[in-house]
Amino acid sequence: MLELGNNAYTRAFGGQRVERSDVLSIEPNPSATIIGDLTGDVSLPRLGFDCIILTQALQYLFDIHRAIETLYHALKPGGVLLVTAPGISPMEDRWPWYWTLTAATLDRLLADLFGQDAVNVEAHGNVHVATALLYGLAVEDLDSSAFNTDDSRYPVTVAGRAVKRRDG
Repeated sequence: MLELGNNAYTRAFGGQRVERSDVLSIEPNPSATIIGDLTGDVSLPRLGFDCIILTQALQYLFDIHRAIETLYHALKPGGVLLVTAPGISPMEDRWPWYWTLTAATLDRLLADLFGQDAVNVEAHGNVHVATALLYGLAVEDLDSSAFNTDDSRYPVTVAGRAVKRRDG
């Protein structure tokens, strides 16, 4: 497994089934096992991972094509890339924010390398949730029923799953 920043999802959902867990970070942190930039100076093992989890990071990478290509080459055949990206969202100012993605954008980005039949992308959110987010409200501020409906016109989060072909 490879995860960005920390291995929280790996621990929460992989548990004892995970043989090795690596953490990629652009800057040193206590949980990082690999330091580098997905668009440049990172050296990921080729065919090294069964699963890579990349959450809420693509917006900070100007060359997202190169980042996805780097991840693709690091996956073993049959390996899975799980990725999320912001849709409608307030921008943070810690890092330069280059992109806001739609489901169509993420689908095309992944399908160009993985093949359309190996990609599944979903948009999550609706006008109520998007508006609440822009006003700075937290999940706890909303009734849980606000999250029951997704409207692709108001994506708050875009999520993708791409599987590397066995012959890839």
